[in-house]
Amino acid sequence: MKYQSDTFQRGLEQLHIDLSAEQFDKFYLFYEMLVEKNRVMNLTAITEFDEVIVKHFLDSLSLCLIEDLNKERNLLDLGTGAGFPGIPLKIAFPELKITLLDSLQKRVKFLDEVISSLGLEKICAVHGRAEEISRNSLYREHYDLCVSRAVANITTLSEYCLPFVKEGGRFISYKSSDIDEELAAGKKGIELLGGEVRQVYRFLLPESDLQRSFIVIDKKKKTPKAYPRKAGTPSKSPLGL
Repeated sequence: MKYQSDTFQRGLEQLHIDLSAEQFDKFYLFYEMLVEKNRVMNLTAITEFDEVIVKHFLDSLSLCLIEDLNKERNLLDLGTGAGFPGIPLKIAFPELKITLLDSLQKRVKFLDEVISSLGLEKICAVHGRAEEISRNSLYREHYDLCVSRAVANITTLSEYCLPFVKEGGRFISYKSSDIDEELAAGKKGIELLGGEVRQVYRFLLPESDLQRSFIVIDKKKKTPKAYPRKAGTPSKSPLGL
């Protein structure tokens, strides 16, 4: 099944992304697989084609507004769910080395199917909780970049994400526009984890009127071994709050 989306073309132009015909085909196959699998398991509430294009594909790719993604970098997508932002980033920027981390085995199996069907390389899906995986030396302080679109307080997300980031790397959280109070309350905890808020980048999501933000956190020093705390604690009792 072939798709044609002027919305996608215009959005990509706004992001200054130029895709080949093969890359477009991979996006459309990913969409088909997403909708098909969504019939039997809950992956996304968004299934209409152009809405997926804007709220999942373009939203995921908007990371290119603040990061150079055209070179080989180790990237972790924490709480990837149905593969966002990691799968779109991999399709559009094949030089990235990506790890998709999710706590639900069924979603990881779906991601493995997507990776295989799309012929993607230098990408893997890992099943596990961040609190446990981040204590594994293969993953801890291993990544140049950790990103997450997960819905959680920035302090909680930082406790999950910063242990994966190497010194000199970054954690970038995909957020809506209403984050000032949350961020102000979280700075103390972020610093305790070895991070420092570098910037908040605000923008309008291409082909929409949706206000979006990136919170960019630099990893300044190693995360203390005590973090992350045991499962559930970072969300129930965010650091510094």
